[in-house]
Amino acid sequence: MKRIIPFLGIAIGAGLCGCGKPAAHEKSSGSSASGNPITAPVDYLGAVAKAQQSATRTLGNAQVTQAIKTFQAEEGRYPTNLQELVAKGNLVALPALPANMKFDYNPATGDLKVSPKTP
Repeated sequence: MKRIIPFLGIAIGAGLCGCGKPAAHEKSSGSSASGNPITAPVDYLGAVAKAQQSATRTLGNAQVTQAIKTFQAEEGRYPTNLQELVAKGNLVALPALPANMKFDYNPATGDLKVSPKTP
């Protein structure tokens, strides 16, 4: 029993000293999360908000892109603007995007992107 106690103390001490920097073999995710247990709830909520914005952007883009393809197949041309998709009934309304985001549509090519609004 006496041999286990010093080993246990060394193991706990090594575990506590190893906190902070990732080991050389661990990959950094590149996120702004600190890895601090105290800020973990805030880090988690921030990650959830970013994921929700990304999903909203992706879903909106997919819906409008599909409507553009349908319009092009039916009309033989791309819509002149995104409101034409609503007017022709390909979309009920343009999907809502996260704050400060907008659709960038090129009527010559039918390309659609979601990008930040410029002030």
